[in-house]
Amino acid sequence: MENRTQEITYSKNPKIKIGIIPGHFATNHSHVNYYVDLNKLKRKYKNAKETAQVLAALYDSTHIDTIVCLEGTQMLGAFLAEELSTGSNRSLNYGNDINVITPEMDSNNQMIFRDDSQSMIWGKHVLLLISSASTGWTIMRCIDCLKYYNGELVSVAALFSAITDVNGIPVHSIFTPADFPGYESHSPAECPMCIAKQKVDALINAYGYSKI
Repeated sequence: MENRTQEITYSKNPKIKIGIIPGHFATNHSHVNYYVDLNKLKRKYKNAKETAQVLAALYDSTHIDTIVCLEGTQMLGAFLAEELSTGSNRSLNYGNDINVITPEMDSNNQMIFRDDSQSMIWGKHVLLLISSASTGWTIMRCIDCLKYYNGELVSVAALFSAITDVNGIPVHSIFTPADFPGYESHSPAECPMCIAKQKVDALINAYGYSKI
């Protein structure tokens, strides 16, 4: 499958690159025709730092107290907090001590924050940092969680997103389907590849893929 990988470069920064693999892939709640490999942007020091600089520039005029990291974006979240706090002195976040936190999943797979970390959410302006968004399902789960803990979600930052907002909350991303035309996302019941009896290549999530 790896020999089908195509490299896509971010138009505003040639150091930021991702890999895409065409095929038939299944997530927990959709089927897509591309696997988008974002691992380098999340797991390699230099790539994550470059990516954080790009994301930080999007939020100069957005007050952010806390970054909630999902889908393995913790290192990127730390760099983003640093860029927001120490980057442009014109930014609303310049000099702020920004919280970086990841929710825990309980036995019912619900997002929770323990008592000693809830002060980082309660009454705070929250930026959600995720790897990718295709349907908005994960974002909706986080919205419900933050409402419970009285946090205000002001925006979502994604490395790749096929959507631009969820319930009026903006989703800003570095890569979109326009970077590789032909991207499709369908519910499993309506997937044209399944209807055509095309074999699923792999199960995918924000952490990678598992071939079938």
